[in-house]
Amino acid sequence: MANQIISVGKNELTQEDVQTLKQTIAKDLNDSQFKLFLSMCEKTGANPIVNEIHPSVFKGQMTVQFGYDFYIRKAKEAEGYKGYDVQLIHENDEFKVARKQDNEGRSYMVVEQHEITFPRGKVIGGYAIAYRDGVTPFMTLMEVTEVEHLRKSNIGMQKTMWTNYFEDMFKKHILKRALKSAFGLEFDDNPIESSSNEVPEYKPRERKDITPQQEVIDSDQSKQDTPEDKTVALKKEMKQKFIQLGIKTNQAINEYIAKNNVKLSNPATESELIGLIQLLDMNLEMQAVQNNTDDDELPE
Repeated sequence: MANQIISVGKNELTQEDVQTLKQTIAKDLNDSQFKLFLSMCEKTGANPIVNEIHPSVFKGQMTVQFGYDFYIRKAKEAEGYKGYDVQLIHENDEFKVARKQDNEGRSYMVVEQHEITFPRGKVIGGYAIAYRDGVTPFMTLMEVTEVEHLRKSNIGMQKTMWTNYFEDMFKKHILKRALKSAFGLEFDDNPIESSSNEVPEYKPRERKDITPQQEVIDSDQSKQDTPEDKTVALKKEMKQKFIQLGIKTNQAINEYIAKNNVKLSNPATESELIGLIQLLDMNLEMQAVQNNTDDDELPE
């Protein structure tokens, strides 16, 4: 069987990539949901390999969430992108918003004052401003009370991330809303019904540039994968992500696990490993955001 691919924006997913997704982040999806997920990846151009989109299942229903990096990438690809600013508001900050009107009489919000005093106190709100050439800056302003339900979510990983990394998650949430509105990014993190009648047909194209050294994964072979094979693959992926984070010793790994209250059986189960990998992915995403701050954020 020839290696097959689907397009996700400017990149491609090989059959090996698809098999990896099925064994890791999409493990809880049934066949119909997985086909729908792949179709959504192809349609939107979101790449699940780099965390631009990921699925979850709650009470049998699939929810697809688009990552922070996907919104930024799509905004940068849009005409007139001029950057963004995203800030949290603490209880001891001096913060004031005013309304102004543009030349056509349309009202818009601007930050009139945001002065910081230490100690800043707890986070009480936040705002994000998306800048686009020729367009009035678009601001999203939110209070913490508007996202409290996410810290109380019934979805385990969502609750964990919003509890352990609240400030980062809150900033991403606000920024996604601002970019979505300013650049017309029509991507929603909503539950998706996935009956077989609603699943778009998945027709992968054959790769044209296969080299003799390229490994070909046959669908019959993938069906023979055992639970042990999947666990080994997950552990390998987990170790690679630890290395990406600069965590290379067993002691450092154990400290990370203890710090983040990660519960692992002995031996660890597939679901436990997948949860840990999702946590590592989130940390890698945060690391990338910090490294790219100078490129993405405008000065205050």
